[in-house]
Amino acid sequence: MFKMATSYLFRAVTFNTKQAYRIFAKEICCNQIVSTMTASTQGFSLIFSRTYTSFVKTVTADQLWLGVTSVSNAGRKRGRARSLKKRIDLNRGQRMGFGKTRMVFPGLTGPPLAGKKFLEIHKSKEQEEEPRPIERPRRKFLKVPPLLRGYSGRKFPGTSVGPPDPINDYEFTGFDSKVLEYKMVAHMTGNLGRKATISALVVTGNGAGLAGYAVAKAPTGKAALRKAKNKAAQRLQYFERYNDHTGKFKVLMTLKFSTVFHNFAVTEGKTTLFVQKKSKGHGVISHRVIKTMCEIIGIKDLYVKTEGRTGNIQNVTKAFFRGLMEQETHQQLADRMGLNVVEYRAEMENIPIPVATPSQGFSRPDALKEEAFDFDNLYYKDGRIPLKKYVDPNMKFKLPSTLKHFQLENRYRNQREARLLRIVHGLEPTLEELKIRQKPLK
Repeated sequence: MFKMATSYLFRAVTFNTKQAYRIFAKEICCNQIVSTMTASTQGFSLIFSRTYTSFVKTVTADQLWLGVTSVSNAGRKRGRARSLKKRIDLNRGQRMGFGKTRMVFPGLTGPPLAGKKFLEIHKSKEQEEEPRPIERPRRKFLKVPPLLRGYSGRKFPGTSVGPPDPINDYEFTGFDSKVLEYKMVAHMTGNLGRKATISALVVTGNGAGLAGYAVAKAPTGKAALRKAKNKAAQRLQYFERYNDHTGKFKVLMTLKFSTVFHNFAVTEGKTTLFVQKKSKGHGVISHRVIKTMCEIIGIKDLYVKTEGRTGNIQNVTKAFFRGLMEQETHQQLADRMGLNVVEYRAEMENIPIPVATPSQGFSRPDALKEEAFDFDNLYYKDGRIPLKKYVDPNMKFKLPSTLKHFQLENRYRNQREARLLRIVHGLEPTLEELKIRQKPLK
């Protein structure tokens, strides 16, 4: 028996079988059982602790939020502060007294009196419910459509930053600018120590052969992007594209597409690009940075193989722009060789289509040997051409998986042609007849 200041009496009853303690608390004034607690652990005090605390009571809400919204200084330097959660108001969108159980609390969610009678807490009816939409926390950032997103997540590379700012009265109508590289750089200063700045590489163009790129640095990201965009607008270059304008052979050029004039290879530092001309419908298959530049320039069909330092975005950009500037047009080739330039297309039954003629009006009298002229490998420097490995066209028929496939499909051979013949001669059953055949016999 233990007496406490709160006028509670405790009595412990010990059970030999379960070795458990059952503690009863009785209120002396009203002689009613208040609470019952069962403990199964041996050797602890039988005195009821009124100062019992749990983890939920000891940790405040601010401390809980601090665990998910903070990062150490070492982690902040390593970039772990980017993925921190934002503190949100969990009570937003909730109304005091309104819940899923549809209870009415007089004076809080309903009138306290009905005439002269005090109302009690009761469950609401359907007509007492107020049709109110659920308030949800709004997005801090608007959802970006998939086609307008960048290369990865919500990062800047690959996104559009709009046309350059107008210069005096001239506005860059039809232009668009895209970010190719966005990174933080730092340098040491004598008074400020390590000073960080933002470096941005932006390409701008009108999609019709006019484009330029520039690198700019600024203390903030927005300033660096704006500075690079306007700087690129002052360094525009025009690139000739094959079949962009057909010239005097417009009647014969029926297919409209845009690509380079010839295959070429270009090297910038440790980065090498092998650019191949492709026909209409091929699309741009290349490094994602080169694909972005092709959209800005207006090239639609191209294949580019990138070798070496593919992660050096500035070298990739410089190499691609320099390769486009150094390419030779068909008219320049005709003037240099003194020959007519014709094109063979499979969709035109390989009929020679004139593309360019010499400007002097006549061609050279002597013929050119085919061994000395290979248009596909004409513009590779130092005599080095890409290696094209021989692929056996019958290789797939020699695989064990192909032989197994033929064995499984052998029973279905010629069935498609036989079904077409049955349909022609009226021997193929209709859908109604097939349904009748599938029914079980009585």
